[in-house]
Amino acid sequence: MRYHKQIARCVAATLSVAAVGVLAGPVPAGSQAVAPAVSSPCDDTPPPAGATLTPSRDLYCIFLTARPGLEDMSGRLELRTPHSPFGVAVNPAGNHLYEGILTLEGLPDPAALGEYNHIVAWLATPLFDEIARIGPVSNGTQSIGEISLNKFMILVTAEARPDAPEWEGRLLLRATSPSARMSPPDMQEYLLGATGTGAMARGETGDMAMAGHAEHGGMGAGGNGTWPHPEMMPGLTMFPALMALDPPGASAFLPGAGIDPGTLPLARPREVIELDDGDEVDLEAGLVRRRIRSRDYVMYGFNGQYPGPLLYVPEAATVTVNFTNSIAWPTTIHWHGLRLDNASDGVPGVTQDPVEPGDTFRYEIHFADPGLYWYHPHHREDILKDLGLYGNMLVEPRRPDYYAPADREEFLMLDDFMMSGDEPMPFGMERATHTFMGRFGNLMLVNGEPDYEMEVGAGEVVRLYLTNVSNTRTFNLSFEGLGGSADATAAPAPAAPRIKVVGTDVGAFEREEWVESIVLSPAERYIVHVRFDEPGEFALVNRVQGIDHLAGAFFQERDMLGTVRVAASGPTPDAALASPASAAFDTLRTNLHAAREIALYREYFDAPIDHELTFTLRTDDLPFIVDRLMRFDSAYFHPVEWSGTMPMMNWNATSDEVEWIVRDPATGDENMDIAWRFEVGDVVKIRLHNERRSFHAMQHPFHIHGQRFLVLSRNGVPNENLAWKDTVLLPTGTTTDILLEVTNPGPWMAHCHISEHLEAGMRMLFTVDP
Repeated sequence: MRYHKQIARCVAATLSVAAVGVLAGPVPAGSQAVAPAVSSPCDDTPPPAGATLTPSRDLYCIFLTARPGLEDMSGRLELRTPHSPFGVAVNPAGNHLYEGILTLEGLPDPAALGEYNHIVAWLATPLFDEIARIGPVSNGTQSIGEISLNKFMILVTAEARPDAPEWEGRLLLRATSPSARMSPPDMQEYLLGATGTGAMARGETGDMAMAGHAEHGGMGAGGNGTWPHPEMMPGLTMFPALMALDPPGASAFLPGAGIDPGTLPLARPREVIELDDGDEVDLEAGLVRRRIRSRDYVMYGFNGQYPGPLLYVPEAATVTVNFTNSIAWPTTIHWHGLRLDNASDGVPGVTQDPVEPGDTFRYEIHFADPGLYWYHPHHREDILKDLGLYGNMLVEPRRPDYYAPADREEFLMLDDFMMSGDEPMPFGMERATHTFMGRFGNLMLVNGEPDYEMEVGAGEVVRLYLTNVSNTRTFNLSFEGLGGSADATAAPAPAAPRIKVVGTDVGAFEREEWVESIVLSPAERYIVHVRFDEPGEFALVNRVQGIDHLAGAFFQERDMLGTVRVAASGPTPDAALASPASAAFDTLRTNLHAAREIALYREYFDAPIDHELTFTLRTDDLPFIVDRLMRFDSAYFHPVEWSGTMPMMNWNATSDEVEWIVRDPATGDENMDIAWRFEVGDVVKIRLHNERRSFHAMQHPFHIHGQRFLVLSRNGVPNENLAWKDTVLLPTGTTTDILLEVTNPGPWMAHCHISEHLEAGMRMLFTVDP
């Protein structure tokens, strides 16, 4: 019975819609997002005007097979994207959510099939451990509700009883979910690779030959002399041939070679710097000593802090940043998400030359929009950012009522860091490593700390400013009450707090929404309000569904990022609930400022597509075993690769073997050969298609510099709640339409914000003429 409760939760006879609560004021006309009709993944109709790209059929459409002798029947199930304020819809456990849209044709009168009077649909686990009744269905198209099982079967049967709790009648149609294509490979196929013969080894006679799990020599200048072995995730299936892969074709690098960490200043917690229009601030990138769980490491930091200083700036202000580079790498600072003067965007080779070690650069930074932003290097971001060069900027709105009130604010920069044993995993010096999936860390960090703590009072409303600064990890955050026991006399764990999402990258959503978890891809920001009503302890957790690729199986991953301690407030537990912030928390309001501004652009929502981009990759000279396993793995790609479950293949791949590609299908131009031109004042509709038929398809967080955009639709489903963005998550096989507002002249970059994908080529330029 282990699946029974899960299936009962995952299937609903109808799709429920949450109420939006009381509005804070009149809603502007046309406040509901409207996008042009886009062909369903199951349809054969052509895409709308200007478009050639459509969602992946084999990931988001299931064709049902009729029982022999009943071939006149047919059916298809669309796995439709449900609404979410995030780039993908998941539950707190990390299961992807779909609205099932079932279309049936050719169903006869059930009485013609025997002693039946109803046609019923069912959802089952692949091994039929449990079967859950969806309900009566008929010819035509109908919603069968929400589906959140990782793998499932859909069945259509003829039944004598419409309310039969179990399948009793005749099977008519059946199909399995796309994820069910994952299954363990044939061991014989990999016998050659498993024995270590043939074309497996790239460096059979070179400097990087290895044996077993030993450390690997052959590092260049700046390295520490060894390539440690990547840590394996416990329980994952792994072929011996994978464990014998060569190290990546790059010299290993860690900062501070030959330096005693004790001679460096201990990194300080970040400071808050409040700036006004016309102010100046100094930022210096330098070596710091980071202490993590009683061990010291040499890393980087801005102004000796980790993270870098938090800059508080009023909306519409302009400040000057005097940057000094005191590390051994040339670098820049990119002011992520800001619509600032092009010369200060911080992109080497585009807006400036890299700042060489010991040199300085002067940035003029304009803060045009309220919201949460961050700064980081834009040269070898895979190394420099991961080692600590990042910080937040908060642009305070001119309107004091821009957000609903909160009792306090907290800033959380979410990261992960890769360790091998007790030491950091080196980086590739000449070129990036981990270029398939990006560098997944195994040490979770919040504001640079592995054991984050926050203390609040019961009933307080906390505004959390969340920024994902990781190289590749997409987080799925939620809170869990700690405590409780099998002992009946023990106090139960406190109930999880309610979470309200209010804003994202470049400002507020049109409407606040209740959410159960918060999904952030790299570089995205979200602003949420949380009220902890009960005293006690709560865990901040990241819960996702990992994939054992060789076993073809999903498994639950849960990482605890920190602890929130909630103290009773005032003479009674309800004392804090009287605060204005707490009183406002129960109401979901419409942000009139955001909604009215967005309403000005609705006339463009139905316009034809102006440009398209597709995202894919190209590989060269991969080891034999890697090539074979990756080809087998391409039978199914999950919408999001949540964790690093291919550690050896990923570590072995560098930007010499893997090239990630953004392509303009209209011209065939790729990456930096793309040469789009716009003019200030243009409003451009762009279709972004993450190609499923790729050697290794995975999600891409796509970032556009210097401008802002609206996400209009995902897989043809209109976005019901808009906000201005600068980064959008593109799940595998999906098609996303955005509306780009062009306001800033100059040459600008757009790229995947998985750091290793950026280093492996997935970037392009567009020019805006005045």
